[in-house]
Amino acid sequence: MTTKIIGTGSYVPERIVTNDDLAKIVDTSDEWIQSRTGIRERRITLGEGTSALAVKAAGRALEDAGITAEEVDLIIVATSSPDNCFPSDACQVQAAIGAVNAVAYDISAACSGFIFALNTVHSFIQAGIYKTGLIVGADTLSKLVDWNDRGTCVLFGDGAGAAVVQAADTGVMSMSMGSDGVKGHVLACKARTVGNFLTEGKPELGYMTMDGQEVFKFAVKKVPECVRQVLNESGTDIEDIKYFIMHQANYRIFESIAKRLKVSVDRMPMNIDRYGNTSGASIPLILDELNQAGKLNRGDKLVFAGFGAGLTWGATLMEW
Repeated sequence: MTTKIIGTGSYVPERIVTNDDLAKIVDTSDEWIQSRTGIRERRITLGEGTSALAVKAAGRALEDAGITAEEVDLIIVATSSPDNCFPSDACQVQAAIGAVNAVAYDISAACSGFIFALNTVHSFIQAGIYKTGLIVGADTLSKLVDWNDRGTCVLFGDGAGAAVVQAADTGVMSMSMGSDGVKGHVLACKARTVGNFLTEGKPELGYMTMDGQEVFKFAVKKVPECVRQVLNESGTDIEDIKYFIMHQANYRIFESIAKRLKVSVDRMPMNIDRYGNTSGASIPLILDELNQAGKLNRGDKLVFAGFGAGLTWGATLMEW
C-alpha cells in the first residue's frame, strides 16, 4: 500500500506587487531582480493570514478530489509563518472546513515543508494508521520580511497550495529527507526573544536574514543528491520522469540543478515569475497549476524536490 494524490488546490492573495512597485521603496529595479531571480511579481496579503490562505486552498483540493472533509483522517499544514504559536494553523483549517474526524498539526521545515508533510503522511498511510490525508503548504512571508532589505524583500510572496492523498496501490515510490542544523544560520528568522520581569526587557521579534550565496551552493548540491537517491532506490531511470516539480526559489538555481542532473530545464515547470518564493506553498502551487491545466496523466512519474531553512531538503518520487 502506498500514497496517491487524488486532488489539488491553491490560493493566492489578490494584490499583485511588481518589481517596479518594490523599486519605489528600496534601491532595486525590474531588470536587476529579473536577471538574478526570474521574478517579475508576487502576491502580498492585505490582511488574510496564513490559515485563511490554507483554508481556501484546502477547500479547493477537497472539491477537486471529490471527497468531503469528514473523510479526512489527518491534516498537516507545512508553514514557517503561522498565525499563532498556538493553536496550530492545521487545527484552524480543521475547524473551518469541518474535518471533525481528522487529527491536525503543523510542521516547520520552511521551503521543504510540503515535501516533509507529504513524506510524513505517506508514512502514516504505509503503516496502515490513516487512509486519507490533507496536506497544505501555506506561508505569509511578507510579515517576516524586512521591507528595507533589498536582498530578501524582492524574493518572497504569499500563498497556499494543498493536496488530498489516499491509500492506493500506486503513488509514492521512494522518498528522501535530510537536515543540517549546523548551517541553520544562513537562512533564519528569530521568533519572540526572551523578555520578562527577571530580564527587565520586552520580548522582540526578528526579521528574516539570508546568506544568499550559501543558500545557492547548498541548494544546487543537495537537491540533485536527493533526486538521484529516490531514483536509485526505486530503480527508476531519470529519463522516465515527466516533470521535476521543484521548490520555486530562483531561476538560476533551476538552471544549475538541471545541469547537474543532465536534464532539460524545460522539465522543471516554473511559476516563480508570477509568485516569487512562496516557501512551503511553492511546490503545491505549481502542482495545482499543472493539474488544473490537464498536464498530468495517470501513470506519469514525477519527482518533487525542495530545500529550505533548517537547513532542510527532501525529495519524493511518485507515480501520478
